[in-house]
Amino acid sequence: MGFPFLGGRVRPFALTRNLASLLGLELLVEETTSPRKAWDNVVAPLTAGRPVGLRLDCYHLDYFTSKVHFGGHVVAMYGYDDHDAYLVDTDQQGGAVSTGLAGLARARAARGPMTARNRSFTLTAPGDLCAPQDRRLVAAITLCAHAFLNPPIANLGHRGIEKAGKLVRTWLRRTDAPERDLPQAALLMERAGTGGALFRNLYRDFLAECAELLDSGHLRTGHRLYSEAATLWTEVAALIARAGETGEEQRLVAAGDLLGDLSRVEREAMRALSCLAGDIR
Repeated sequence: MGFPFLGGRVRPFALTRNLASLLGLELLVEETTSPRKAWDNVVAPLTAGRPVGLRLDCYHLDYFTSKVHFGGHVVAMYGYDDHDAYLVDTDQQGGAVSTGLAGLARARAARGPMTARNRSFTLTAPGDLCAPQDRRLVAAITLCAHAFLNPPIANLGHRGIEKAGKLVRTWLRRTDAPERDLPQAALLMERAGTGGALFRNLYRDFLAECAELLDSGHLRTGHRLYSEAATLWTEVAALIARAGETGEEQRLVAAGDLLGDLSRVEREAMRALSCLAGDIR
């Protein structure tokens, strides 16, 4: 990649696999390099009345006004006609939208970072699926905490945040167009489907909902610390964007300092959340 990318969650499709596993859903995944087979893999479930998830590069979708290549984008497709596909995307992108079939084919077949080979998938819920039980919530939270606290490489988890804090200080020297690349990096952190604060707003709110169902001091600690982290991530994104606009390296130094703080805050939060199972009887 020409410029560093900061991601705030697991790899795109790991999210889907984890969800299916923890909720007991049947996940059927199709991939192919054949355009005809790729289309057939979509038409079959749609004909049966089932929406289809698509992994694609959003750059090629007609309704995207910010033309940024991102191969990990996911949409749901629920219909089509001779010219257009009918999709559900984020509220920010318009919710229920349409895009030309030719552009959709290019988006699905795109190659590059985080792309997939025309990947499509369906999720099926068993007849006895009910609301998530305590054990499912505890499993989801503790698995996430374990992965965050024990990253296999220094680019991930709390080690990745700490490393980003050191490297972000050099970003003005990593590009010939800082006025383009740094604000774009900040946009991907704050507005490109992340819910703001590089997904920390979403995780904060998830923990708050869990705290209404589970009586746990460790869970409340995690929620408090992720509320703090969410605010700091928004500050980091603003500093990166401003550095690109002004060329002021001290703003990247400040962003690096905040990332160092974030590594510690989130490590403390995940250590608390990793103890959640001991609170639930």
